Amino acid sequence: MAVELTAEESMPHEFVYTVIAQSIAAVFGLAGVIQLAGPAFVQRAYERWEMPRKFYRVTGGLELIAALFLANAETRVWGIVLGVIVTFSAIVTLLKSEQYGWSVPGILLLVAFVPASLAGPF
Repeated sequence: MAVELTAEESMPHEFVYTVIAQSIAAVFGLAGVIQLAGPAFVQRAYERWEMPRKFYRVTGGLELIAALFLANAETRVWGIVLGVIVTFSAIVTLLKSEQYGWSVPGILLLVAFVPASLAGPF
């Protein structure tokens, strides 16, 4: 006798995946707001990394777009793609400038994108 699982029973971890995706969206939203505000420490960091002037605003805009996409289940896949690109670029920048310790949170964020990508809709 075969037992059929309901949609809720077949994906018991979907809630956890959604919470992870929403948490990443909150992190990107906060980071985007900070980048767009452009406090002195952000401007100094971009100067150290030899980025173009005001490039932190581009980064902040991309982070906010990724946060909005991640927050919506219908566009989450685009948020994941954009978020991974932004995060990977940040990690490469940090490694290039020999700031190895600061790259670890970015690497952990990349790992968190895996379960976030499993959050619906399916």
